[in-house]
Amino acid sequence: MAFLDRARRVQDEFDGRLRTLGHGKYGRILRMARRPTSEEYVKVLQVTALGAVLIGLVGFAMYIFFTQTGPWLWANYFAGL
Repeated sequence: MAFLDRARRVQDEFDGRLRTLGHGKYGRILRMARRPTSEEYVKVLQVTALGAVLIGLVGFAMYIFFTQTGPWLWANYFAGL
C-alpha cells in the first residue's frame, strides 16, 4: 500500500505544477509567446546553420594547422627547449 500512496502523492504534485504553469515566474512570457511564422523560422534556421558551419570550419582549420604545422614547428623551433 505504501507504493500506491507514494505514486498518488507524486501524481498530485505533478498535477499541481501543471495547474500553476501559466501563473508562476514565467507565466507572462508563456502567455505572450506565439508560434513563429514560416519566414521567421527559415531565418532562424539559416542563422543557426551558418553558425554551425562557421564553427565547424574554424575547428577543421585548427585541426589541419596543428596536425600539419605542429610537428614542423616542434622539430624546428621548440626542440631545443
